[in-house]
Amino acid sequence: MNNERWLLPEGIEELLPPQAERLEQLRRELLELFKSWGYELVIPSLVEYLDSLLTGTGNDLNLQTFKLTDQLNGRMMGVRADITPQVARIDAHRLLDRVGPVRLCYEGTVLHTRGDGLGGARSFRQIGAELYGHRGVESDAEMLNLMLHALALAEVGPVFVDLGHVGIFRALTQAAGLNSEQESALFDALQRKAVPDIQDLLSSLDVDASARQAFEELVWLNGDSDVLARSRQSLARNPAALRAVDEIEQVAERVSRQQPGLQLHFDLAELRGFHYHTGVVFAAYQPGQGQAIAQGGRYDDIGKVFGRARPATGFSADLRSLIALSIESLGAMKTSLNAGVFAPANDAPALMAKIAELRAAGQRVVCELSGQEGGAAAAGCQQKLVIQDGQWVVAEA
Repeated sequence: MNNERWLLPEGIEELLPPQAERLEQLRRELLELFKSWGYELVIPSLVEYLDSLLTGTGNDLNLQTFKLTDQLNGRMMGVRADITPQVARIDAHRLLDRVGPVRLCYEGTVLHTRGDGLGGARSFRQIGAELYGHRGVESDAEMLNLMLHALALAEVGPVFVDLGHVGIFRALTQAAGLNSEQESALFDALQRKAVPDIQDLLSSLDVDASARQAFEELVWLNGDSDVLARSRQSLARNPAALRAVDEIEQVAERVSRQQPGLQLHFDLAELRGFHYHTGVVFAAYQPGQGQAIAQGGRYDDIGKVFGRARPATGFSADLRSLIALSIESLGAMKTSLNAGVFAPANDAPALMAKIAELRAAGQRVVCELSGQEGGAAAAGCQQKLVIQDGQWVVAEA
């Protein structure tokens, strides 16, 4: 057993050079991007009381949260599995003097009790942005546009965006008079796109023929922009659902104007975060990738439990996933690491001054230690400091 002390728990990973350096660089670049758009950085705590941490998030996040007891007072705490509820608490409770739209951003570690599939990751570096205090398609479009700028900065390659609206399903279930248990069963079948299960379930429910038809057609309302026209025919008898379709179209038009050539896909049966989101939802995918690389949407009134119900929209991504998908930027990081300068073991004042000068200019300088083997190559440097005409200069190693 002693020789296995180096093993990490399943789904828990650590980063080594140069990936760790790339993650830190990307973190700084993304936070600077958010800052340039007016988003202010907040740093929530890693652990909170459960009744705060799980506010408005539904059962899924409850199952993903590691729980522990506060030894000071016996209350249950949790290690955060998502940072968004924490930021909502900050807006609602800590920033009461802000009356207009508030833009906040964050980055930090989140921990899940279980991964996605065998060996799936359970520890993530979540980064994201949230906009509070505005209820409209302008803020939804801003958030989606910011997410796309963040992915471009991360150099993850071409992406396409999936757009949906959880309000459509809610409008249909309310019109059909479904109770929470029936809604939950239908939600599960829709998520699996299990058409036979949907048909069997609808047949067993006391809903009229037009409601059954709307639910059955909802499964097939996905594809390009033609979906929106088809959805208006299918949902013609439900004004609330039609308003949701209008919101999707307006967000798509705004983002497309700012992101020419963006590939948009519409899925009106997409219920990602149904117990959490309240309006437009979106996610970015790479071709050939089954999981979203960034996602977000509207989640109005999440701060109600903290005493301040406010409209909200946001997005998040995992930094580790972004650097794993960013092959070109990782290669650039390896090149930059190899561009270091190797300084010989010598404490001459002129050499120390030259090292300080290079470091002040942003150069990576590695000093040789006595008895060190391998020289510049072992230190990952392609250059070295040498004496020429009585001066310390940088030369090829």
